[in-house]
Amino acid sequence: MFKICVLSVSISFAVSALLGPVMIPFLRRLKVGQTVREEGPKAHLKKTGTPTMGGILIMLSVAAATLIFAKERPETAPVLFLTVGFGLIGFLDDYIKVVCMRSMGLTPWQKLFLQIAVTGVFAYYLLHYTDISLAMKVPFWGKYLDFGFWNVPILFFIVLGTVNGVNFTDGLDGLAGSVTMMVAVFFTVVSQARGGGLEPVTCAVAGALMGFLLFNVHPASVFMGDTGSLALGGFVAACAYVLQMPLYIAIVGIIYLLEVASVILQVVYFKLSGGKRIFRMAPLHHHFELCGWSETKITALFTIITALMCLAALLGI
Repeated sequence: MFKICVLSVSISFAVSALLGPVMIPFLRRLKVGQTVREEGPKAHLKKTGTPTMGGILIMLSVAAATLIFAKERPETAPVLFLTVGFGLIGFLDDYIKVVCMRSMGLTPWQKLFLQIAVTGVFAYYLLHYTDISLAMKVPFWGKYLDFGFWNVPILFFIVLGTVNGVNFTDGLDGLAGSVTMMVAVFFTVVSQARGGGLEPVTCAVAGALMGFLLFNVHPASVFMGDTGSLALGGFVAACAYVLQMPLYIAIVGIIYLLEVASVILQVVYFKLSGGKRIFRMAPLHHHFELCGWSETKITALFTIITALMCLAALLGI
């Protein structure tokens, strides 16, 4: 098992690190540059034109490493499916925005429909082709919650919430990648301890992100785009469900939760108060930016918080 972990990390890291210098100039030639919103932090305006869609690099690296062990580790199939499935939705959205020059990309309803469709296939596979129960292990208790018929609607809510939470987190150089790498390590430890069989894909994600961060840390030479952030969200949600630990997302994915909550609170309070704001800007990382924090400091803090929450979650198993 340790050998599989080492090989999976090494292969995905190598693919990501070696493909980066090839793919980034290619994306630059295609002129798939990031368009920075003028209403965002002014410091981000200098990032305009930085190549995006770097999530392709992550997906290729993860798929290359995981498929080598897929035959002997069939448990990785639903995780790889949800990762790539959401990644393709993100790719379509990015492609429409930066290649077809349509600023909106997919409409919200189109994106929601595709996300529901991919989640539906994932749920159907778990229910009909695996013996994985949708009952959820409760942190620090040891027992499982089974909501019967409501397990499926809850799955849709958790998967879609997690995916979009990671998407909101992807707003600073290296932030989503660093945070999710900690979560990938957490799921690797849990899978190995509980015999979940997910090590090939969890290690592949960790290795792919290490390679990607070589080009994505501040100042980033490439962004992952929705291609990468939606793929990573699918990965986190899928691992949690295959291991029957979706409730643990609220612990190890505390940053995703805070990012989503900050946006919801900001919008609701803005409408109810007639234009007042709780945060200087949402999502939460932009609030800290406008308070004078550097991108590297925010990324480091959020990554450390995630690492500490992963350790706390391990105590709760």
